[in-house]
Amino acid sequence: MNMLMETVVVLLILTNLMLLGTSRLFACIRLVAFQGVVLGCLPVLVHSGHVGARAVGLAVGTILLKGVVFPRLLFRALREANIRREVDPFVGYSVSIFAGILALAVSIWTTRHLTIPGPGVSTLIFPVSLFTILVGLFHIVSRRTAISQVLGYLVLENGIYTFAVVIVGEVPLMVELGVLLDIYVAVFVMGITIYHINREFDHIDADQLDSLKG
Repeated sequence: MNMLMETVVVLLILTNLMLLGTSRLFACIRLVAFQGVVLGCLPVLVHSGHVGARAVGLAVGTILLKGVVFPRLLFRALREANIRREVDPFVGYSVSIFAGILALAVSIWTTRHLTIPGPGVSTLIFPVSLFTILVGLFHIVSRRTAISQVLGYLVLENGIYTFAVVIVGEVPLMVELGVLLDIYVAVFVMGITIYHINREFDHIDADQLDSLKG
């Protein structure tokens, strides 16, 4: 089981770094969707000794929402906006990857004194969850288009989800599924907002919104 947890950790690191270095929005959505599917396996891996209906329900709900529903909503918004790439971000892609590597190092250094709750949990799961949160925040502030910022929000939530699933083992299933539902509503509203921004202004460059006059 340790090997599977290590695989999850490696996949999270790779998807985060690839997201920072990718300009194609379709590829970015697919990366975030894949990351959601990987995270869906965490509840089962963490509770490997006694996998119950709660862990299975959370895993299935996570995979469906993060790996299927959210990407479909974003692909639809992307088609409506008729945009394919993130053009001229605030921070270039090479610098973004370097910032991601630095964030990973800082995360490992920051969390090296944390106690691992169980023998089946990788020692890198905490720094990687913090790393994922930092990547999400960086993606929000370093990209111009609204869809990229929505993806940053989803990655930020993925990091929080990773940390919570490992640490909080006794949260009722309905509470966890309620959080996922809140995220679904947030992404749905963001998709509608992106559509209306594009329809009114012929672009989804969020940086241009500060030029609006009251």
